[in-house]
Amino acid sequence: MTLSADVPSELHDIVRDFAQTPEEQRLELLLEFSDEIPELPQRYADNPDLLEPVPECQSPIFFIAEVDGTGEDARVSLFFSAPAEAPTTRGFAGILTEGLDGATARQVQAVPEDFALQLSLTSLVSPLRLNGMTGMLARIQRQVKEKAQL
Repeated sequence: MTLSADVPSELHDIVRDFAQTPEEQRLELLLEFSDEIPELPQRYADNPDLLEPVPECQSPIFFIAEVDGTGEDARVSLFFSAPAEAPTTRGFAGILTEGLDGATARQVQAVPEDFALQLSLTSLVSPLRLNGMTGMLARIQRQVKEKAQL
């Protein structure tokens, strides 16, 4: 599977990194992304009700996509709240943050819904957990579409 050229290069790099990492080390790579989620800005830490839950995830995770501007070239910023005791979920959120934060609305919309399957983790992570990442992506894309007025 390959990603289209419209997908941010950061996501291409992440998919490549997972594919090139030996299978027995891929879960460790995923967990490294769990440490990459920035702290919530104070405006969301003080108002967690502004964040959208992702019920597809087994662990409680919340997010918001901020969109600067309208149209396909609007810039996207992502913010996640996920408990430290949910490292797999945090890892998926970290991947999406690294791959999509700062991308354009067009680039976010270009990510295929089966992106989670392209990370070469299907033998290491349960389908329920992969479904959680798919849910995160779908909700991000919906928020971006609405806020960028696409």
